[in-house]
Amino acid sequence: MSALVVDTSSWVTYLGRGEGDLLEEALGEGRVHLPPVVAAELLSGRLGPAQRRALEDLLSDLPLCAADRDHWFRVGRLRGSLAAKGLSVSTPDAHVAQCTLDLGGALLTEDGVFARMARHVPLRLA
Repeated sequence: MSALVVDTSSWVTYLGRGEGDLLEEALGEGRVHLPPVVAAELLSGRLGPAQRRALEDLLSDLPLCAADRDHWFRVGRLRGSLAAKGLSVSTPDAHVAQCTLDLGGALLTEDGVFARMARHVPLRLA
């Protein structure tokens, strides 16, 4: 069972509908890993106090993707290598992709930038 990294776009869909077979299954199996920037993006939305607490509780149960200095160096190198191939990606998107690459897992996303990245790096999409 490989790790599953979930991008903000897929979390928003899941939280809005309360369903998502792959994400539900991976949560139940303890395979979902959380990039720190995704937590920040999700918690920056318009949430009431009860919604914020519930979201923080859910996210607190997930293992964080490592984001030490070497990780951020890899994020920078990833962005640079993609830029050299004509693909400009944001630092948050490169961070999410690098988390997935570091874990050797798959990325669940609805954001097309990751499919474009996967043409140039071994990023597996779920």
